Amino acid sequence: MSHLAAFIRRWRLSFGKLNLSTMRKLIMKMSITIDGFVADLNGKADWIFRSSDETSRAWSLERSYDAGLIIMGRKSFESMSSYWPTAAGPFAVPMNKIPKGVFTRGGYKEINIQPESAAAASWAEAKIFNGDLAKEIKELKSQEGKSILALGGAGFMRSLIATGLIDEYHLNTHPVVLGTGLPIFNGVEHPMDLKLVETKSFPGGIVAHVYSK
Repeated sequence: MSHLAAFIRRWRLSFGKLNLSTMRKLIMKMSITIDGFVADLNGKADWIFRSSDETSRAWSLERSYDAGLIIMGRKSFESMSSYWPTAAGPFAVPMNKIPKGVFTRGGYKEINIQPESAAAASWAEAKIFNGDLAKEIKELKSQEGKSILALGGAGFMRSLIATGLIDEYHLNTHPVVLGTGLPIFNGVEHPMDLKLVETKSFPGGIVAHVYSK
């Protein structure tokens, strides 16, 4: 059995088991360049694939299995919901299985996805959050369950960072310099002292850093 297959089997066996801690962790996962950008000025981040390798994907995949909820902004949701239901590969398993939540400021009255498969249904059933971001995140964290994994674009991540409610930052630093682009920490109003709890380098040049509050 391959390394990735073993991860998938372990996750399938454990999916749905609750973490009975009183507060769920909120984890932000993001790929970032050496000079601190998560995308170019047009919002594109195709550079993340150039340095990806099997071991870095396996490391990222394993951590995805620990999530009980995936949250993202509206733009990322619209992009991902049209891609993942028919995608192949190991990441399609957690992306299509784990419940989703979409956060939007402008309102999102209806998710127009035809539940033609179990994978598509998981996206069609995503919960919409359009109230106060900090209040709704606190409510989600107070519930029992596995960790909350935040994915998405720069705008949503900046808003999430501003709430001060992120427990762990999973940052994959890629050996890329853009010179200009979209940052996520530029809106921080007060310094944050974080603790480095894990670091791991991969053959393709990615260095993963896990920071906690």
